[in-house]
Order: sequence, then structure tokens, then C-alpha cells
Amino acid sequence: MAARRRRRRLRKRTRRQLQGWGALAAVIAVGWVVGHWSMVWPVLVAVLAAAVVGGAGWTLLRAHRRAVGQDRAWRAQEEARARELSMAEVDALSWQEFETYIAELCRRDGCTRVVVSGKSGDLGADVVGYLADGRKLVVQCKKYAPHRSVSSQDMQKFVGTARLEHGADVALFVTTCRTFTKAALGLALRQDVVALHRDLLGSWVKGAHLETLIPLNGSGGGTRRRPSPERDTR
Repeated sequence: MAARRRRRRLRKRTRRQLQGWGALAAVIAVGWVVGHWSMVWPVLVAVLAAAVVGGAGWTLLRAHRRAVGQDRAWRAQEEARARELSMAEVDALSWQEFETYIAELCRRDGCTRVVVSGKSGDLGADVVGYLADGRKLVVQCKKYAPHRSVSSQDMQKFVGTARLEHGADVALFVTTCRTFTKAALGLALRQDVVALHRDLLGSWVKGAHLETLIPLNGSGGGTRRRPSPERDTR
């Protein structure tokens, strides 16, 4: 107990000493400021002005970033809405008309010798042509409802014929539905098949060049959606 009391007294004495030294330092500082006020006040004014300007600048920067973020979000929404409006006419096409329309888009973007199969038993080559640089393009077209998904079975059939049967340099799987299943998209990425879902097709319809869409392969503009789990879409 005695030792504890001594420690308490020591702490109190140390605290009083620190308070005393602090008060003395404050008095000295005030005295120095008063004695050198002509030198101090411009510094204080400059520091205060810098603080005010810095705070105002930070506030404006945050407001600007927030406005830019809101503008980007609005533009993305408007672009997605415009794509959907452009896709309304595509949705009204029959599957034969859809294949013909895809061929027209290929020709618009500089493809040559574009041919439409327009029949069953084409082994996945609904549209065949050549890109401007001479590479052979083979396109599989799937006219699905927007809510459906391209299954891995669909992708497997195309992977098995696009290059082996048709000698494709660029294999393009284009669909009107929003997603490829996770398995289908994974297969497309592994086999270097360009997976063009509804959002990217909408960009193509709106004027994006095919050459700029090929590197996106299943991602890119429009409403970003995670691949659907594998399921039977038929």
C-alpha cells in the first residue's frame, strides 16, 4: 500500500511539473509573439489564408469529382437506353433476317466476300466473310430472347467447327440475349472465340466498328452482368 501511495504521489508531482513547464512555455511563447508581433502576424495571416484556400479547393475538387461521377453514370445509362432502343428493331427480326442483318453489319465495317448460309446444317457458319486485313471471319448467330443465356453446348458446337471445318481466323459468336453462361464464356475465352452478347451487339448496331469490339470478347460497354450459371436454356 505504501509503495502504491508513493507511486501516486510521484505521478501527481510529475503531472504538476509538466503542467508548470507547459504554462511557462506558453507564457514565453506569448511573450515572444507579442514582442515580435510585426514579424508574426504576416505569417499567421498567410497560414490562415492558405488554410482557407486549401479547404475551398478541396471542397471544389470533391464537388467536381462527384459531378463527374454522376455525369459518367448518367451517360452510361443513356448509352444503355439508346442501345436497347436500337435493339428493338433487331428483336423484331426473324432468325433468317437476323443473319442477313449481321452480314450487312460486317459489310458496313469493311468485310468482303460476305456470304449468308441461311439454312440449317451449316455447321455453325451462319455468316462467312473476310476482314479488311484478309483474315477469315466465321460468325455464329443466335437469335435468342433477351432473358436467355447462351449455353456451353451452343459454344461447344461452334468451337468444334469454326476453325476445323471452316478455317476461321476470327470466330465470332453473336447473340441477342444478355449473357453467356459461365461455362460458355470460359470456353470462348480459352478457345479464342469472340463472344458478342446483347450489350456489345447494341454498340455494334449503334455504329461501333467490329474491329473495336473483337478485343472486348464478352465484356465491355453497356450494363455489366455476371455470367449466368450453367442451365438448360432451351
